[in-house]
Amino acid sequence: MLVVLANEDSNEDFMQFTTKTVCQALTLAFVAGVGATSAHAEDIIKIGHVAATSGPIAHLGKDNENGARMAVEELNAKGVLIGGKKYKVVMQAEDDAGDPKQATAVAQKLVDAKVQGVIGHETSGTTIPASRIYYDAGIPQITPSASSPQYTRQRYNTTFRNIANDEQLGPALARYAMQSMQAKRIAVVDDRTSYGKGLADEFVKTVKKTGAASGTTIVSTQFTNDKATDFSAILTAIKATKPDMIFFGGMDAVAGPMLRQMKQLGIPIKFMGGDGMCSDSVPRLAGEGMSDGQVICAEAGGVEPSQEKGMAEFHARYKKRFGIEVQTYAPYTYDALMTMVDAMQKAGSPDPAKYLPVLAKISHKGVTGNIAFDARGDIQNGVLTIFTFKDAKRQKLAVMK
Repeated sequence: MLVVLANEDSNEDFMQFTTKTVCQALTLAFVAGVGATSAHAEDIIKIGHVAATSGPIAHLGKDNENGARMAVEELNAKGVLIGGKKYKVVMQAEDDAGDPKQATAVAQKLVDAKVQGVIGHETSGTTIPASRIYYDAGIPQITPSASSPQYTRQRYNTTFRNIANDEQLGPALARYAMQSMQAKRIAVVDDRTSYGKGLADEFVKTVKKTGAASGTTIVSTQFTNDKATDFSAILTAIKATKPDMIFFGGMDAVAGPMLRQMKQLGIPIKFMGGDGMCSDSVPRLAGEGMSDGQVICAEAGGVEPSQEKGMAEFHARYKKRFGIEVQTYAPYTYDALMTMVDAMQKAGSPDPAKYLPVLAKISHKGVTGNIAFDARGDIQNGVLTIFTFKDAKRQKLAVMK
């Protein structure tokens, strides 16, 4: 309560004292507030994640984002200590819709937001153009799902990948087609994206190089696009060449409708592809157009028998957290983010310039296996898993290198 004194001089002195005291208090409060804000900002590690969370492959992009989110939640629950200081990990999730132009815009947005690392992008067609922006800003980037060799051939020291690339995936699928499936006449279709064309090119290259020994030839080469829904013309052309297998370089959103139309046109042959069409969504997208054992696909990653328990536990945690099954690359996205934070901890700093050299030499034990990178940023000793589908569920056939 303020008491007013009768003496005017005394009252004036009191008011001056009170005003001065209030101003000092406000100044101290402001300084303390700024200090608290600065301390809070220094306690944050901001990591960007980018995938196509809208558009025809949104289910795959959301799967990647969920994997990254699980890693962030688990890290914060345990507490992240770096250089003796506790940090909170914050994920800035962005959508590139699988579009290269949107991908570069999102990349610049993350650079402007001063993220300390990026997990993504999801597809090769978006990852490659975005990688230049991160490189110019000195921000480390790990893609858990883009498999085009071109990504790491750019020789950017900020680019890393924790799955096998198409130079491993395409030839392995070709060997499996020729040796295990004994395919003789193969038709090839790709969607003209960096991923689809790159994978198909590697597959064809291997068949042409080694197929003579098994009597395997490429009888037809056709093209579509990643947004196509009508394949009657190319499938009719393929049917005329009497193939015993179709190899498709593209995503599940196209593979499913293509399988339906194959059945309608009376082409009940084997259908092979890579990781883009190896999701649990394929049976739903194909409907009655897909029969048990007809589809053979490969995931550009995989675990040896000794690591299967850890992967199974991740799948169980994922389903408990999100109420759905893993699509494809959630475990690899999870591992990518965990690997990046591990590098920060080992470097004693979340500063990209300080932890980048540590990340390049990291050895991180993840749910998908040991993660270590070669000189280009590709994962060392990358493996892949061959799957088929029975009763609308993926079934593992083999793990290959």
